Amino acid sequence: MARVRLFAGAAEILGATELHSDATTAGALRQALVAGHGVSAEQVITRCSLLVDGVRAAEDDHPITDEALVDVLPPFAGG
Repeated sequence: MARVRLFAGAAEILGATELHSDATTAGALRQALVAGHGVSAEQVITRCSLLVDGVRAAEDDHPITDEALVDVLPPFAGG
């Protein structure tokens, strides 16, 4: 199972900083993270970037392997 690290608002809304998932694509992982957590989770997770082994998963069909490390990162403001 892939190791999923959650940061900031994603960790807060899901109540965890780390979990494991058997999702095989970025889109499936987003759906799994939102499932059962309501509209608030959907609003947060859909705005987050996913990094799979350090590479941004921009498309829903981006593959996730069982050994992957996935970071769920909220949008960052900066200047």
